[in-house]
Amino acid sequence: MTDTGNKQEKSGPHSVLVSATARTVMVVAVSLSLYQLYTAGFTALTALIQRSIHLGAILTLTFLLRPPFKNARKDRWNIWVGLDWLLLAAGIYCTTYICINLTAIFERQGDWLRQDLVVSIIGTLLVLEACRRVIGTIMTGICLTAILYAMFGPYMPELIIHKGYSIERITTTLWLTTEGIFGLPIGVASTFVFVFVLFGAFLETTGGGNFFIDFAYALTGQFSGGPAKTSVVASGFMGSVSGSAVGNVVATGSFTIPMMKKVGYRPHVAGAIEAAASTGGQLMPPIMGAGAFLMAEFTNTSYLTIIKVALVPAIMYYITVLFFVHFEAKKFGLEGQPKENLPQVLTVIKEGLHFIIPVLILIYVLVSNYSPMMAGFVAVVSTVAASLAANSIRWAITGSPVAGGGSQPIGFGRFAIMESRLIVEALEKGARNAVMVSVACAAAGIIVGMVTLTGMGLKFSSLVLELSFGIKALAILLIGAASLVLGMGLPVTASYIVLATLAGPALLDMGVPLLVSHMIVFWYSQDANVTPPVSLASFAGAGVAGANPMRTAFTSWKLAKGLYIIPIIMAYRPLLGMGSTYELFHWQVGWIMLTTTLGLVAFAAALERYLFGKTTWPETILLWLAAAGLFWPTYWADVTGFIVFGVVVLLQKTTPAQHG
Repeated sequence: MTDTGNKQEKSGPHSVLVSATARTVMVVAVSLSLYQLYTAGFTALTALIQRSIHLGAILTLTFLLRPPFKNARKDRWNIWVGLDWLLLAAGIYCTTYICINLTAIFERQGDWLRQDLVVSIIGTLLVLEACRRVIGTIMTGICLTAILYAMFGPYMPELIIHKGYSIERITTTLWLTTEGIFGLPIGVASTFVFVFVLFGAFLETTGGGNFFIDFAYALTGQFSGGPAKTSVVASGFMGSVSGSAVGNVVATGSFTIPMMKKVGYRPHVAGAIEAAASTGGQLMPPIMGAGAFLMAEFTNTSYLTIIKVALVPAIMYYITVLFFVHFEAKKFGLEGQPKENLPQVLTVIKEGLHFIIPVLILIYVLVSNYSPMMAGFVAVVSTVAASLAANSIRWAITGSPVAGGGSQPIGFGRFAIMESRLIVEALEKGARNAVMVSVACAAAGIIVGMVTLTGMGLKFSSLVLELSFGIKALAILLIGAASLVLGMGLPVTASYIVLATLAGPALLDMGVPLLVSHMIVFWYSQDANVTPPVSLASFAGAGVAGANPMRTAFTSWKLAKGLYIIPIIMAYRPLLGMGSTYELFHWQVGWIMLTTTLGLVAFAAALERYLFGKTTWPETILLWLAAAGLFWPTYWADVTGFIVFGVVVLLQKTTPAQHG
């Protein structure tokens, strides 16, 4: 009787609902990905049309995939499912309204119809609801606070008072112009970011993620603490494409964390290493968690310049994490894996060469000064072509597209179906992965729009200047504290947009160049990933490692110290490849990169109390002094720090018995 009932339920209306939802999601997601590829590679559309179509599809996916409440069921007919489909229809109408009436909207700027107002109110509420479901109540609360601040300006404290604006002015600004929801953040998300997220989805779906992990393992596995170094290198490879710290932890950590524990790393240390390494993935070009594209637009700088200047600081961050890992491994005698147990580098490259080709093509297209959209389009197409070519060769030789051959040969029809499904899966995954970034950017547009409308940016900038007493280092630390608070409720991309809008002008007023100030803000927008009490990436790492979350968080905070030090150095020294005349690769830059990197090594050694062996207290104090000298923005301090570090190296090498 029970079996019969279950069969009826599976084939009843609930099954129809689940199936209809899944098919709708697939159709919308695949259509959105194809639309984005078309506009990236063939025809660019008017800004409002491009962004409204993108947001309409994103809202549709949000209301289909995300339940309104934690325990609300979407697998059976109920009032919440009906509400989701109603919101979905409203989202399509509000975004389509812009496309249909675009010319009329441009003509009646400021002289709005009642219908314009109604659509603007509904559209804004839909974005707030999508934000609540995808990002959380804190981000939604900040957006609502921004709107209320714009409404009730005359009743605000004297420091932030303004004349106030009507609901009509606020909502139409947000929905019918490019100054609010359809502003720069969603513009970047609907163009550059999406195609690169899609590129990452294709790499992951076709096996590129496993290739990068195997390649990193083959390179680093034999060294002391090899699995931890594999984690750092693999997270750099993966993060440079995926741009998601938490996603990176789960993807690479499921493989590297068990390896680290197996060779002797304590669970909380294994989780912390993966969290710190994955956070660096958002600092590593080319994608930087959408940061590179946003920064290029905010600073009116070419995308190629952004990834050039971002590369060296990102490498420095990874060097710092690698040395922390190395010192930890040496302290506890954690040896690498035997060479015979590791994959061979040449074998890994041979089997995954087709994953390297798209990356090389991407680099070539970027260096050739094509637009980021075209570069992303070419990267996606080349990934599909390379994967299809590799699988076709395998199938022709072994009868199976799987590396190493399958259990039995398959026919051409089956092979074609498998490859088609792989492409559809990647297209769907790319759109799903883009939902969080796009919703965050749409919601951030509300904040940016209200800050611009009310002039709050200048007021906030004045407040930072006043509290920091005009001291750059203190201002940067205040921005770091603000980013930590914002990071409790905002994803990294949204945190960067808000901080760049509010705090960026303060650094400019202190004489920090525009690009440098944005890079500082961007680096500090990452700190919530590894800084207690938030530590989202650390908690994800603790979950995979089976470790205490807060212990993991504090350990990752220690490992990621480069995240806090390097931005301060950026403010005082031309670390971004800019000399005194702000020209790339000025002769001073090489010296500064060398001393800063050496200072980070000295800092890590002092914190771990280990260099070539355990350091004595006098040596530890000397290492702290060396790090301070190498960080200090004067040449005499650099030379002093260099000499002091050399003394510690000499002491360690000449008296090995004292450092066992």
